Amino acid sequence: MPILRTLQPGDEVSLEAFLLQHSDTSMFLRSNWRVAGLLDQGARFQGTYIAAYIDETIVAVAAHFWNGTIVVQAPVYLSEVVQAVVAQSGRAISGISGPAAQVEATKSILGFSNRPTQLDEAEILFSLTLRDLKIPEALASAKVQCRLPHPDELELLTQWCAAFSVETLGQKDSPSLTTASRLVIEARQAMAMHWVLVAGDTPVAYSAFNASLPDIVQIGGVWTPPALRGKGYAKSVVAGSLLNARSQGVKRAILFTGDNNQAAQAVYRGIGFLPTGEKYGLVLFEETQA
Repeated sequence: MPILRTLQPGDEVSLEAFLLQHSDTSMFLRSNWRVAGLLDQGARFQGTYIAAYIDETIVAVAAHFWNGTIVVQAPVYLSEVVQAVVAQSGRAISGISGPAAQVEATKSILGFSNRPTQLDEAEILFSLTLRDLKIPEALASAKVQCRLPHPDELELLTQWCAAFSVETLGQKDSPSLTTASRLVIEARQAMAMHWVLVAGDTPVAYSAFNASLPDIVQIGGVWTPPALRGKGYAKSVVAGSLLNARSQGVKRAILFTGDNNQAAQAVYRGIGFLPTGEKYGLVLFEETQA
């Protein structure tokens, strides 16, 4: 049997060595500990991390983050690390993410197989080596520009973030969703992890990195208002964000999207993304449960 440990400052090297073996499906785990460390005081991006060790080497990890999401990377001893992290964190559970088969198994381990969900998908994982990025003509010719949002645009982007959550994640439009969306946008602005595409002076599309590392970034939150779709804006805003990342030495990008979201898949393939063959699981429960 493995030894289970709550990870603490000083365990970063061991954790990273394990996660690098599963880099495409470990972006949230890798990014969050780098941003917020391994102590869990309930702040944004912080979480409780439980690792299973065999002979002083990490072989499985589960983390329970500030927002209630459990993130798993546990090809072995999944049940052990999941049960331990929930007991240790004391948090309510709002969702699960990680390799798709592990996410499905985690639902069962927690007794949540029949719990109502807002979203429950095994999404296609796409990857792009940034030297192979295909730059849309509108962006290359400067018909549109991709840049960090201006402060006076953040309220509009809060509305877009909430609309994305309703359309893509199955959340309900409410004042609390607006408040949560504003916090997301403010955090991304502070970390320079999101971009707006403008045509003239008008914002027309949005993209963000929901996980960012020196070598690889993960795209999330891509949004074009319905009235502006079909004009290639999504391709340009994602490509623009990746040009910025490439200029800072980032080598690869990852994203995941639903099997049925043909429009999004076409956007991503259009700038060079290809499926990795892996599936990424994402579950959001209808109401938080202790």
